Amino acid sequence: MTARFVGREADRRALDALWAERSAHAAQVLVISGLAGVGKTSLAAHWLHEHADSFPDGQLYADLGGRSTLADDDPVSPATVLEAFLVALGASSVPNGTTQRSALWRSTTSGLRLAVLLDNAFTAAQVRPLLLGTPTGLTVVTSRNNLTGLRIDGASVHRLEGLPTTSAVELLAVGGGTRVAREPSAAREVVRLCGRLPLAVALASAQLALRPHRPVSALAESLSRGRGAVEALRVDGEAVMLTALDMSYGVLPDGSRALYRRMGLLPADRHDLSFLTALADDSEGPGVEGPGAEAPGVVDRAEAADIAVNALLEANLLEETGPGTYRFHDLVQPHARRLGEEEALELPGRRERTLRRFVDWCLATAASAEGILTPSHRLAGHDLPPSAAATATPLDGPAEALTWLDTYRNVLMGAVRLSARLGWHDSCWRLTDLMWPLFLRLRPSQMWIEAHALGLEAARRSGVRQGEGRMLTSGAIGLRNAGRYREAADWYRQALEVAMADGDVRQQAQALSGLGHVGLLAHRLDEARGHFEHALRLRESIGYRRGAALTRRRLGETALAAGDLAMAAEQLRRAGTELDALGETYEATRVLALLGHVLDRDGDPDGGERRLREALARFRTGASRSEHWEARCLEWLGQAAETRGDREESVRHYEAARALLRRLSPEDAQRLDERLRQP
Repeated sequence: MTARFVGREADRRALDALWAERSAHAAQVLVISGLAGVGKTSLAAHWLHEHADSFPDGQLYADLGGRSTLADDDPVSPATVLEAFLVALGASSVPNGTTQRSALWRSTTSGLRLAVLLDNAFTAAQVRPLLLGTPTGLTVVTSRNNLTGLRIDGASVHRLEGLPTTSAVELLAVGGGTRVAREPSAAREVVRLCGRLPLAVALASAQLALRPHRPVSALAESLSRGRGAVEALRVDGEAVMLTALDMSYGVLPDGSRALYRRMGLLPADRHDLSFLTALADDSEGPGVEGPGAEAPGVVDRAEAADIAVNALLEANLLEETGPGTYRFHDLVQPHARRLGEEEALELPGRRERTLRRFVDWCLATAASAEGILTPSHRLAGHDLPPSAAATATPLDGPAEALTWLDTYRNVLMGAVRLSARLGWHDSCWRLTDLMWPLFLRLRPSQMWIEAHALGLEAARRSGVRQGEGRMLTSGAIGLRNAGRYREAADWYRQALEVAMADGDVRQQAQALSGLGHVGLLAHRLDEARGHFEHALRLRESIGYRRGAALTRRRLGETALAAGDLAMAAEQLRRAGTELDALGETYEATRVLALLGHVLDRDGDPDGGERRLREALARFRTGASRSEHWEARCLEWLGQAAETRGDREESVRHYEAARALLRRLSPEDAQRLDERLRQP
């Protein structure tokens, strides 16, 4: 056994479970697939060694050469392997043809308790003649491909991932020694840059062993530069990971290679099948003229994209993370980027076309999500180009729209940064504006602030005053939520100046409402009330019912902070009634939760808790889903239980709220920690 084999307990248990499901009447085949360097052969060999007693008739091994793509070093033919196996089992003569050898192989092994390891298989067709014909034996196959064709032969497939981080760090310490323990953060960064692949981590460990005085942080910095671990980690001067990925890429169909290169150009950690269909088509035109249009060739393009994606999945160069959602392995991404950049040097127009389609898809699908989740937020007069509408991913209802925003939040932010860098100013601020339901529901504070800073600069550069005002007011909310009240107030004042200069009453009210909220959070209640009442008058003067209802909610919160619970309940009831009438489900649910909290504090615990539980159920699913407000409801329910003396229930609610807030708002989670420590 080698020191390199660590951290595969879960995988060994998975193989045990698959083996236990074997049929008493059919030969069993286990396929272990995975990226080059993930440790497939080591796992198979160690697992078979652990079960050696189950195979008293022995174990046979053959390297099928599936790693090679060179003409003078082709994958090993089944006939050659069969000859070696038959001779090893004592055959006195071996037939010439593959079919005859396979038949003799099956009859010879019939009834034997034999294990066969077929390493580095290339295709299912290469493996099929080598399969045992007896249920008493076992064939284990390793391959960089998934060999899905073997499923018709009853094969079970186990896809091997990278090591757990702790195990990868343990492997790094084989060569790094005590330096790894002294620099835990740097060690975790090294294994991350190595994709937690055993081969890459072992090479990094060897580099540390060769340079015993080199800090782990220096290695991490080295691996993060240029083209990363794929090219930096070498054996005898050869970049083994690069060679392995080049080989896997080299045997792909042309369409898959083209898609791989274009995907590599994108600042994305997730890929959507609807977009990949548009990306796979390299025609000059914008494509279909509307979502779902039955244009000639649409079905053909979708089928071609599906075939290209399936080939990448089969080669383990792409991972499926959900329905129609894919990602590159951390080490595959820089390889795809390198190939994409090399092609872009020769065909710069293709690069721009690829990136434009990417940003258009982000714009179109974000607009669809906005229309479903926050339709009243839509900015009139700023329609998307037809090319963007053509690539939108279909979203079926609020839950799917919010899930899409959550899944692709980093992709959308990558598109905002890309648009800012390329000078696509309209796309930059428009995409930031369309991401509003993402910011509102999921509250990624740093992303919120960065996107609006870029969007504000872009709106000003493009000279769009509406966009500038939108970026100022929405961006100020992000600053406010991050506790940066002074900066938030400054952004709101700038927005107010822009709105007054343009005579935009609606935006004036928005800025005043924001200034009121900053005053409320700073507990300057008279100032807050004055701003909110001014905003309410403006909104009512233009018939903006939704805005007026939201302002009444803020007035209710101000009254709550001042201890005027009767006034708070009155304002919240009026706000809730209006929002319900307008079909504003999410906003109405927020008001319902606040009203429940107010009633509980005002001596109506039954009415308060009933409303809080109703709001909690809504925040957990559907159109009103919000983890932030779910946590607030749980905390208020905890307070209600504590008031009536039910310590056990209050602790349960506080702990559930804290679990959510640890990710959403560490400061609030710490506050709940302190509350839970109280006797």
